[in-house]
Amino acid sequence: MQIVAWILVGFVVLMVLTGLTVVREYQGCVVFRLGRLVPLRGPGLVVVIPLIERYRIIDLRTVTVDVPPQDAITRDSVTVKVDAVLYFRVVDPIKAVTAVVDFEQAIDLASQTTMRNVIGQHELDDLLKHRDRINASLKEIIDGMSEPWGIDVSTVDIKAVDIPEGMQRAMAREAEAAREKRARLIKAEAEAEASLKLTEAARLIAESPMALELRRMQMISEVGTEQNTTTIVLMPAEFVTAAKELERFLAKKPAG
Repeated sequence: MQIVAWILVGFVVLMVLTGLTVVREYQGCVVFRLGRLVPLRGPGLVVVIPLIERYRIIDLRTVTVDVPPQDAITRDSVTVKVDAVLYFRVVDPIKAVTAVVDFEQAIDLASQTTMRNVIGQHELDDLLKHRDRINASLKEIIDGMSEPWGIDVSTVDIKAVDIPEGMQRAMAREAEAAREKRARLIKAEAEAEASLKLTEAARLIAESPMALELRRMQMISEVGTEQNTTTIVLMPAEFVTAAKELERFLAKKPAG
């Protein structure tokens, strides 16, 4: 009888030790007793009745999901390959266990499907220039799908967008043409501004003949600073004016 008693005591002790589990601070223990859900347990030391209760420990930390590259067609019929990263965490372990069979797989498939659908609603330029807006749209849609599962999606980031090589060359030509256009416009604006300044300078010189003499002296000083053998012959401005008056007089004088 004593042997049987010791066997029973050992069996009870073994069952108790088997039912002990430690739940960490960042985990939640979902327990089912004979198939019925009981209140969430943990963190700390948790006792689970063997053969009667079943439990599942859920990690409550933020999980990173690397979304595989997805082939999609934009609204302007351009084939692209997009990959993204998604961050989520379980906020309700009971819903994560009871509302969906495998919440990690569900999040992965939902992110892939949503990314293809959202990209199909935007043009290539929007995908390249307004990535933040598309990320926000992806987060809102996936978060709405996963909310009944007790999951909160914190961030969705598109990591890379691969476009066909032919489209890359076309975009490079477009960018080069745009830069050339800007360069020509800047040059034209500079020439227009310079012409206005030259016109104003000519008017001032015409009003003051001494200004022309000062400009000549400045030009001589600029030439003199260079190492060259240029010979400069100065001629007063009055000679030029007189020569022009004489040319006009001779042109008006009748022949014979």
